[in-house]
Amino acid sequence: MALRCDVLAVGTELLLGQIIDSNSAWIGGELAANGIDSLIQVKVGDNVDRIEVQLLHLLEQADAVIMCGGLGPTHDDLTRNAIAAVMGVELVLDDAIGDVIREMFATRGRRMPDNNLRQAEVPVGASIIPQTRGTAPGLICPVRVAGIEKVIYAVPGVPHEMKDMMERAILPDLRRRSGDDAVIASRVLRTWGESESALNERLDGVIDQLEGSDTPTLAFLASGWEGLKVRLTAKTGSLAACNEQLDHWERVVRAEIEDIIFATDDETMESVVLNLCRERGNTLAVAESVTGGLVGARLTEIAGASDVFRGDVVSYATEVKQQLLGVGDGPVVSESAARQMAHGVRERLGADIGLSLTGVAGPAEQDDQPAGTLYVGMVGPGFDEVRHVRLPGQREQMRQFAVITSLGFLRELLIGVGDSAAD
Repeated sequence: MALRCDVLAVGTELLLGQIIDSNSAWIGGELAANGIDSLIQVKVGDNVDRIEVQLLHLLEQADAVIMCGGLGPTHDDLTRNAIAAVMGVELVLDDAIGDVIREMFATRGRRMPDNNLRQAEVPVGASIIPQTRGTAPGLICPVRVAGIEKVIYAVPGVPHEMKDMMERAILPDLRRRSGDDAVIASRVLRTWGESESALNERLDGVIDQLEGSDTPTLAFLASGWEGLKVRLTAKTGSLAACNEQLDHWERVVRAEIEDIIFATDDETMESVVLNLCRERGNTLAVAESVTGGLVGARLTEIAGASDVFRGDVVSYATEVKQQLLGVGDGPVVSESAARQMAHGVRERLGADIGLSLTGVAGPAEQDDQPAGTLYVGMVGPGFDEVRHVRLPGQREQMRQFAVITSLGFLRELLIGVGDSAAD
């Protein structure tokens, strides 16, 4: 029987909808990928009594509980207090953690408020997950419930801090406690260009072959402008055997959907496009209207982008398109405007390739074009093209989809031009 670990997210802001609880979803996915059952996820506000009640309720059935949030320095950060109450112990100040927190503030040239030392308070008997990205350490807290040894984990609510502690400490500890010495590995194929239902339909035959106990599992993860992910997860006696399985089934999946796979694992559409430009010795400039700088922001998130990416002109107003990019009179949401924007930014920024986006995010139409309209202009060595699509979703979703769609179009074009040159 697999170890069971449920999730308790702490924070009144989660209940009010001020923050979407994406942490629990991520934790659930990682638990599943590591062979750990997780059957219940609960959200609770910043009230120590209610946190304690929900924690005890989860511990009645689960072997472990991951608590996310409530480890900050303020009066409403009460996770430590609730854990100490459930364990039946006191909170004590850990001087070593206090010193680490003081050093973090000192290296940033900032004064440390006294209340930050609340983050150095630890339930007696708990172990520390050292903080490497923030001021709050995580906790591993053994607890006995109805005579059975169980464990409570506590991690910060800041996503990158939480993920670091999960990967570095909690998942390995859960695997050890489960007594399962099998190796679990995953491979993610990122796709763009099909809906989740259409992708499922294309892979029905493959899914039917993956029902044996000695085959990987396959899952779809809709991830917005990160693409629609197909995750293969293998569980075997060694990493080499896992990779052998994943290599085989990746080939099987690619045989069905190679045309829409753009990246693997941690690669992104923007990193792939930058690498394609780099391989061709091309620089890239972007002109954005409808996306307001989102494409440039995504490109510059990639380390080393500066050797390819020249810059971004956010030409939101019509006169900016005309004065900076040489767009003529007429509708600015059009094939002609997109082509002129791409030529203009290429010339203005001295790049080999110009990419442009103009469209209508909504809610109202513009230039007699409905919300969701996107024109993408692409000009470079061997190509001069505009593509037109209608994207789904409300304003923000459309803008995000426009980013990955435009970069996806450029990727296809660069691969096509490269293939033609090779021929």
